[in-house]
Amino acid sequence: MSERIFRGKVWKFGHNIDTDIIIPARYLNTSDPEVLAGHCMEGEFPGFNKAVAPGDIILAGDNFGCGSSREHAPICIKAAGISCVVASSFARIYFRNSINIGLPLFEAHGIWEETEQGDELEIDPAAGRIKNITKGTEYKVAVLPDFIQEIIDNGGLIPWVRKRIAG
Repeated sequence: MSERIFRGKVWKFGHNIDTDIIIPARYLNTSDPEVLAGHCMEGEFPGFNKAVAPGDIILAGDNFGCGSSREHAPICIKAAGISCVVASSFARIYFRNSINIGLPLFEAHGIWEETEQGDELEIDPAAGRIKNITKGTEYKVAVLPDFIQEIIDNGGLIPWVRKRIAG
């Protein structure tokens, strides 16, 4: 189980944020993470890639990552410097793609309604807890199974498999 604590500023987005909002299709002619990061969330928040700081956190409502199955969406978020994504719920394929590339995801209920853009969050995955440092509130977070956490801790599915093969 990961001992990592995540702490960062919240970038708040709404419900049903689809993969075309995360990374518009016109930029899918590359898989270069840095190029993709330059266009991350630009339709919802122009200049997002320049405003985000390493370690910041995306907070979204229900069904984050719905739409197409493109892996470019979690890649651009991770490359933009976002440490993790917290949402009320995730689209299943987005959730799996995020694990595959090593982007931590946390499902928590109630936090979206009570947290504002710019609030500071602290996430302790091992304790199953999210603290809103700004407001002094706490929320429970679904704890990922150990094997999924191990994949994320290794940077994604491919590095995890390589480590196991080299074993």
